[in-house]
Parts: sequence; structure tokens; C-alpha cells
Amino acid sequence: MSSLVAIILLVVFVALVVAVVTQSIRIVPQAMAGIVERFGRYHRTLHAGLNVVTPFVDRLRPLLDLREQVVSFPPQPVITRDNLVVGIDTVIYFQVTDAKAATYEVANYITAVEQLTVTTLRNVVGGMDLETALTSRDQINSMLRRELDEATGKWGIRVGRVEIKAIEPPGSIQDSMEKQMRADRDKRAAILSAEGSKQSAILTAEGERQAAVLRARGESEAAVLRAEADAKAQAARAKGQAEAISTVFQAIHEGHPDQPLLAYQYMQMLPQIAQGDANKVWIVPSEIGKALEGLGGFFSGAAGRSAESKTSAPGPLGSGPGPEFDPAGVGHPGLEGWLTGRGGSVHDGAVGHGESGSVPRAGDAGAAPLHDDPSLVQGPAEVRAPV
Repeated sequence: MSSLVAIILLVVFVALVVAVVTQSIRIVPQAMAGIVERFGRYHRTLHAGLNVVTPFVDRLRPLLDLREQVVSFPPQPVITRDNLVVGIDTVIYFQVTDAKAATYEVANYITAVEQLTVTTLRNVVGGMDLETALTSRDQINSMLRRELDEATGKWGIRVGRVEIKAIEPPGSIQDSMEKQMRADRDKRAAILSAEGSKQSAILTAEGERQAAVLRARGESEAAVLRAEADAKAQAARAKGQAEAISTVFQAIHEGHPDQPLLAYQYMQMLPQIAQGDANKVWIVPSEIGKALEGLGGFFSGAAGRSAESKTSAPGPLGSGPGPEFDPAGVGHPGLEGWLTGRGGSVHDGAVGHGESGSVPRAGDAGAAPLHDDPSLVQGPAEVRAPV
């Protein structure tokens, strides 16, 4: 019996020791803090690690989180200065710096921070109109942080940041703002389009002006070059004509032509003078009678020489003062008949192109020698061909 009582007492003692040890040892995690109360009063603060308290005397309150906490509050209705009700969502970042103050200075620091944020937000936004509130979020955040930090300092809480998530104006105001923004965008688009059209017109006009200047400059240079080329061509043609005239003149003087040859060439040129379609009138010179007389005498002499050459031995052609016009035995029957005929004196007369008029006959030439009238050598007295 005594042994059984001893065993029971031993078991009770061991259980009591285990309970005392369990109540005396407290392990606090990292970034946590515990408040110890002894007989209902604050005794000390437990920090992270192994801590020993007096069992049945000290009481440990719930641990406090010393990390920075993020609390998002529901939208709060706020009236702006222009009497518009807007809903504002806020987010607060805070941290417990003093566990004792957070435990004993305020009953619920999260609720206290929330209500303090609402009152401060209404105070700050109430002094702004809607447009300023929408565009001044940084200013509102800094003002809220400053006010909350001053009020929560004695609670052992440090407010790190205050952010406004959204500002929601009424639906009618949103529609008006959308219309205003749409009109503003349309206005800016019209202005940009007009500026683009203006710049395009300016650039187009500038390009056309430069093109016109370059085109005019090119045409001017081309005209100058064409004029220079024409001048050089005319100079070359004039030089060639001068050289040709000089060569012909020199050849004529070196060949010593006689009067019948010149008269014959003169008679050949008369049809060419009247060939042009624009030549309506040409003048027959008064010296044509002497030219015909000289040509008649020349062809009469040529006919006699041809008759003599038929009875004589063949030999070289006649060697008169000028070159022979026809070979031996070949004559001009029509022209010779006209030149050997008889007729009256030759008169000057204007003969139109395609019109009838007095034509010199075969015997109209005078009896004066051809070389006695130097005007025949110089050509006709006047040739007129009106255009």
C-alpha cells in the first residue's frame, strides 16, 4: 500500500514539474513580439528567441507582428469642393514599432488607422475640385502620410506609405468627362491634321518653287547653249559660203570665161527664178535682147563649125576663148531656131506666174555684140518676187 502511494506521489510530482517547465519557457518567432503581464500589469516585452517567464504569475498576451503590414480599405464617399461625391479607395502601409504602445495606447490599431485615414482623406480632398483631385494623387498621398504619421506616432505605429487606388466620380460626371475628353481629342486631331496639311502645302509649294527655278535655270542655260550653237553654226556656214564663193570666183577668173558662156548660164538661171510657188511676178531685164543676140551668134558659129568638122578629119573640139557648150554634131534645135529667127525689138514686160504675156521671139535680139554691154555679165537689172 505504501509503495503504491509513493508511485502516485511520484507521478504527480513529475507532472507538476512538466507543467511548471512548460509554463516557464516561451519561444517567440522572428519579427514577432510578446507582452508579458504579471498580476495584470505590464511586466516586460518578449523578443524573438527563447524566453523564460514565471509560471502561474506571468501571462503572455497574443504576439504582435512587427513586419510592415498592408491594409486595403473599402471605397469611402468623399465630397469635393465643387459638391461632387466621389468614391476613393486607399491602401496603407504601416509597421508596429512599439509593441507596448500598440497594445495599451489603442484598443484596435487597424480600425483606428482606417478611421483616421477616412477623416484625413475627406479633409484633404474636400478642399479640391474634382479635376484637381484626379490629377493630384501624389499631393494627396503625401498629405495623408504626413497627417497619419503624426497621429499614429503615440500608438507605436509608423505609417510608411498611403496610396489611392481609385477615384470614382458619379456616372453622369464620367459621361460628361468622356464627352469632354472625346471633344478634346477630336480638337487635337483636327489641329494636328490642319498642321499636317499646312506643312504638306508648304513643302509642296517649296518643291514646286524649286522645281520651277531649276526648270527656268535649265531652260535659260539650254537657250544660251542653243544660241551659242546656232551662232557657231551660222559662223561656220558663213565661213563655208565665203570659202565656196571665193573658190568659185577664183575658178571663174582662172578659167577666163567668154561672153557667150556667161550669157548661156544667165539664160539657164531665168527659169529657176520663176519656179517658186510664192513667185507671182518677175521682171524680164532690158538687156535680154543683147544676150539673145550674143547667144544667136554663138550658136550660128557653132553650127558652121559643126558642118566643117563633118568634112574634115576628126580632131579635138573647137578652142575658142571659152569652153564649148555642146559636143560636135549636137545642137539645141529649139533654142537655135528661136535665136536665129527675125522679129521686132525686145520690150520689158511683167509676166505673172501662169499668166500670158509678151514673150521675146526668135529675131528680137539686136545686132550689138554681147561683150559690148557689161551689164549682161553682172546679171539681170531687177528681179522681184513678192511673197
